[in-house]
Amino acid sequence: MIFSYHSHIGTTFPTLYTGLVFLRDVPDQLDLNSTVECLQNDALASLTDGPESDMPAIKAWRAAFSTMNLKPTQYRCASEALLRRLRTQGSLPSLNPVVDVCNAVSAAHGIPVAAFDLSGIVGNLTVRPAIGDETYLTFGGSTETPNPGEIIFRDDAGGAHARRWTNRQSAASAISTSSRKALLVIEGLHDEAESDVLAARDNLADTLKDAGAIVRSDLLRGGKGRFQTEEPHP
Repeated sequence: MIFSYHSHIGTTFPTLYTGLVFLRDVPDQLDLNSTVECLQNDALASLTDGPESDMPAIKAWRAAFSTMNLKPTQYRCASEALLRRLRTQGSLPSLNPVVDVCNAVSAAHGIPVAAFDLSGIVGNLTVRPAIGDETYLTFGGSTETPNPGEIIFRDDAGGAHARRWTNRQSAASAISTSSRKALLVIEGLHDEAESDVLAARDNLADTLKDAGAIVRSDLLRGGKGRFQTEEPHP
């Protein structure tokens, strides 16, 4: 599978940095509870300096959502939503080990992290403006059609695996305990995005490699280039 961006993304958001982590042979049993707890504590500590809306990474995504004609207080990037929940409830809900550590890293670094089960994706995955004929599966089981021009994660069959870019993922490619191949996408737009995205990427890659998964990682700049999940055969 090849992950890439439509040219519109790099042109409109040239400060974008994207960390990518491909996971293969994810173990059946993972115990990442201590790592998740430490990361959540780091995130809670960062909130003592002020609300999540004051964080540079969150400000940059709010500005991007405004550029997309979305109200930033109505549609929030994933990391802001996680930080808000952490601030009000003191912890994040536990879903499964891979999702839990992705959410914890996202909150700790203030950067959106998307996690896709590759068995639910047809062909390649491209971040691009929607054509308007794509299908998005909600976690409630209903289907939606993204508006033309809305930034989505689109596969070759027209499946929308995230709506409003970093706002909401799809149930069609949600990570579960049976997932064996996955793609993690970490995206930042702020001034320190390169170093922050790299730190979050390496945090995830090292944690999951130590847990027994086969890991490959990369970094894309300005929406350019592409990432192939598995090395091509010679």
